[in-house]
Amino acid sequence: MGSDPQYARYPDLSLAQDVFHLTNTASSKTVQQTALRTLQDAIAEHKMAALYRYLAHPEDGILNGSGEGSAQKGSNGLPKKQTPAGTTIASRKAADRIDFPWDEKLYGSLQVDNEKELEVLAKEEEDAAEKAGETEIQAARGKRAEFWARTGDKDKAIESYEAVFEKIGVLGTKIDLILAIIRVGLFFGDKVLVKKNVDRAKVLVDSGGDWDRRNRLKAYEGLHLLTVRSYNIAAPLLLDSLSTFTSYELCTYSSLAIYSVLAGSVSLKRVDFKSKVVDAPEIKAILGHAEEKLSAISGALSAGPGAGDQDMQDASTATPVPAATAVNLTTLGQANKGQAEVEAPVDFSPLTKLVGSLYTGDYQSFFVALAAVEENFLSQDRYLFEHRGWFVKEMRLRGYQQLLQSYRVVGLGSMASDFGVSIDFLDRDLAKFIAADRIPCTIDRVNGIIETNRPDDKNKQYTDVVKQGDALITKLQKYGQAVRLRGSERG
Repeated sequence: MGSDPQYARYPDLSLAQDVFHLTNTASSKTVQQTALRTLQDAIAEHKMAALYRYLAHPEDGILNGSGEGSAQKGSNGLPKKQTPAGTTIASRKAADRIDFPWDEKLYGSLQVDNEKELEVLAKEEEDAAEKAGETEIQAARGKRAEFWARTGDKDKAIESYEAVFEKIGVLGTKIDLILAIIRVGLFFGDKVLVKKNVDRAKVLVDSGGDWDRRNRLKAYEGLHLLTVRSYNIAAPLLLDSLSTFTSYELCTYSSLAIYSVLAGSVSLKRVDFKSKVVDAPEIKAILGHAEEKLSAISGALSAGPGAGDQDMQDASTATPVPAATAVNLTTLGQANKGQAEVEAPVDFSPLTKLVGSLYTGDYQSFFVALAAVEENFLSQDRYLFEHRGWFVKEMRLRGYQQLLQSYRVVGLGSMASDFGVSIDFLDRDLAKFIAADRIPCTIDRVNGIIETNRPDDKNKQYTDVVKQGDALITKLQKYGQAVRLRGSERG
């Protein structure tokens, strides 16, 4: 199994979500006030001088509208070093109205406390060097790295983690250090840093990492892939992480379930969507009916291709799905139970309706659920916010494709009625996908029909063979000419 994870406490990624809420116009006033209070309390409690400056400084702070320009100068008279905000803030325009005042006296007090703590850490490191061995020295250096991660100093935290990494020989600890650097990158929205260290962690895990760290890395990589819009690659990683999730330092189990369902819904083929999302025990434990949740706990549910198809109802006769709240049922009775209990309840009903209506073909309910998912999830999560428009567009496309692939000709008015939209909207929306070759069909507005152009697989294969054969013959002819030319030169 390997040793217990180390360096997993800091940084606290929930604070980055609070910063996001402060700059998100879609967040309610109540949520923003709670986020502000939580952030101020954390800064005071954990002596986060560096984070306080990063957020609120009149010249350097990312929440200060006047401090955003690249030509601005810092307090030392030099040009400010711009730190990529990435997914940390939702809107720079919203920074002007944020009530996050700069208190020079508070900042000075935090700095004094930080200096005192650094002196204690330095003394501990010196004592370890004089009286103890290399293990104790590296443990003291690790505390310094965690100090910088806790207080919000990105550059010094990474530098300190790297210094410990260079001296540590234990593979598990090395992986934990890289995961800590990834979290620092996620906190500050640095996608380049995260990508680089995810690749480093994969190399280390493949060289002999234990089972637990291998599974934790799946969640880390999946979350990173969401931020760069690689939902098709992220989906299997996130879905696999559900049954073995222990990375509570990364996100809550409820959040992981949301990410998994959304990634699977937009990217998986219908058969895989059925087995890995619709019928997956871990998903049913969150989104399912009360009976399905109990079955998921007891192991009575089994996911697989075609599982439960005999019980599928027609869209017109399907009964509404009741709201589901977040309960990490897969971790009851385990060591991490305490962490699961601190999760705030979440109304999963929009997500439940989205999955159910997409699979059963209830497209009008699907569009309504998609709008609710955008409002309640995509617009409220800093990892999903950036690509929310793309996600909604791709899900609309998926609904159109699923309906059109079943028919040769569809009435424009009938399809508009099925989706609960106007004919003009459907015409404009489909036209964009048709022009981009995303949907093989044509719209006959005069006759009010949509005609699908299904490619003939045999003809397509024949055409591909002819094209590839012509290309191969051309290359062989050029090669033959070159060989003959060289032969004549030798003669």
